[in-house]
Amino acid sequence: MPEKLRTLDDSQLLQLRRWNTPTIYNGWEQITTLDAASPVTNLETCCDFMPQMGPMVGWSVTLVIQPSQISHKSNRQAWSEYRDYLAQQTGPKIVVVQDLDRPRVIGSFWGEVNANVHRALGCVWTIVDGAVRDVDEMTSAGFKALARRLCVGHAHAMPVRWGCEVEVFGTRVGPGQLIHADKHGFIAIPKGDELELLRASVQMDIHECETEIAAA
Repeated sequence: MPEKLRTLDDSQLLQLRRWNTPTIYNGWEQITTLDAASPVTNLETCCDFMPQMGPMVGWSVTLVIQPSQISHKSNRQAWSEYRDYLAQQTGPKIVVVQDLDRPRVIGSFWGEVNANVHRALGCVWTIVDGAVRDVDEMTSAGFKALARRLCVGHAHAMPVRWGCEVEVFGTRVGPGQLIHADKHGFIAIPKGDELELLRASVQMDIHECETEIAAA
């Protein structure tokens, strides 16, 4: 079953792509009961390797990898069970990946093949606290990535755990959270704040436009 009952439909998610992530953050802080300094954004530097693709907006599906350890390959059911998990979730899906090898990243889970496999399962973006490769091929597949760095190999990259809370770039993200990300970084919207986010972002955009006009 999907991780949560969705509170925004696809057309509303598309509207959220109109704005950059700082504007979404500004809207969120107007409607949340949490402290504006709460750790909902990346606390460490992440790189947008496809900025030309614009912002990413979707629901988190989570994954843990450890490419340095060949022992994980003994779980022969991992790939099929992981794909079943992905198929059961409602999209659009952002794969949020914790790499247990960081900061000494050994290999990339992402490349041309995995990008296309995940696209077929309704995943359209990823945030990975590790490496990516085949950037041009991933771009051609329409699969955007925020990552720590580029790398050459894949080592023993495969699913270790999934559907669990992960920590990426110093921030904890759970399954089914609304994510907005672009070249500035990402924000993981706390559950319960999704419905008012669009309204708040619209109002913030109007306010910013009025401020710019008044200053002209």
